[in-house]
Amino acid sequence: MGAATSPRELGFPIFDADNHYYEAEDAFTRHLDRRYARRGIRWVTVDGKRRLLAGGRLWRFIPNPTWDPIARPGALDAYFRGRHGKGADVRELFGDLDRLADHPEYQRRDARLAVMDRQGMEGCFMFPTLGVGVEEALWRDPEALVATFRAFNDWLAEDWGYAYRDRIFAAPMLTLVDPVAAVAELERVLEAGARIVCLRAAPVMTPAGGRSPGDPVYDPFWATVAEAGAVVGFHSGDAGYARYAADWGASEEFEAFRQDPFRTIVTDSRPIFDTMAALVCHGVFHRHPGVRVAVIESGSGWVGELAKRFRKVYRQMPHLFPEDPMETFRRHVWISPFYEDDIRALSGTIGVDHVLMGSDWPHAEGLAEPAAYVDDLAGFTDDEIRSVMHDNAAGLVRPAA
Repeated sequence: MGAATSPRELGFPIFDADNHYYEAEDAFTRHLDRRYARRGIRWVTVDGKRRLLAGGRLWRFIPNPTWDPIARPGALDAYFRGRHGKGADVRELFGDLDRLADHPEYQRRDARLAVMDRQGMEGCFMFPTLGVGVEEALWRDPEALVATFRAFNDWLAEDWGYAYRDRIFAAPMLTLVDPVAAVAELERVLEAGARIVCLRAAPVMTPAGGRSPGDPVYDPFWATVAEAGAVVGFHSGDAGYARYAADWGASEEFEAFRQDPFRTIVTDSRPIFDTMAALVCHGVFHRHPGVRVAVIESGSGWVGELAKRFRKVYRQMPHLFPEDPMETFRRHVWISPFYEDDIRALSGTIGVDHVLMGSDWPHAEGLAEPAAYVDDLAGFTDDEIRSVMHDNAAGLVRPAA
């Protein structure tokens, strides 16, 4: 078969593995237990501007948490492809900004469905914008972190729904900071209809120290995931890896779009690389063979190096693995590569049936038109394109008939 060459030639709807909403201002507070009001996420005014505090500290994860004005979808496409041709600070490349009031689809689900119809999008995974930075801000206070995510998930269910009209699959935020509470919250959101949940790619940090998400103490969590047939999405965010770059003199504070080439080089892919290595090496997939993991907005440039490391360590220590670790990885992990990645190389490594298209819409660093992802699938057959652009992601959250 020949390959489709433009979004208009697809002939089928797409299923986007990486869509986002912009959180309502009360997303973290609407349902928060009042005991944690000053320990969680709250609004303050600083120098006349509305800012967020997290655990009593100014939280700069997103420079403009009110979303007003807001960048246009795909505004930074040329920048992330390395084609902007300018030496400007990234914040100067956003171009014209929009009023939030003009875009109800960013915060209201029925308005989003109408836009999805125009985009030819049958369904999507929906992830937070602010929410992926919360765990790093609050892990030193586990009770407040657990309470904040519980409140956030109640807001998410109320405003978006976990599987709205079988098209918008919004991912509740979970944390493993408290193993017992993690299972309780997982069971709660699954009972409410969640089909995909979101964890951060990082060691599980607690005041007592860090721990692998593959530690057997979390087996009840993974067993519940497997039994439910749910998907665990690891979406990029603040993984806390800035603390390692700080050892080299970089800033320890994560702030979106703040340019630091050294920190980007040494931390950009490490969180997901390390997390996937931990899940395989620490036996999660063999103790819980039903677990499926989707890696979202972390690119795929790290996969080749991880495969190389797996091959080497397996040759040296085969007795420590129940099988070739790369075979384990291929069976249990789906990946949404950046559109500027070598997607053909990724499909050759993990199989085209484990590759997910993701537009990051409506973020500035994503695609202005999600279906345009197909333009970066040159050389793929029509069947492969349909697999990447629809079938793989849809199959993760829609049980087989």
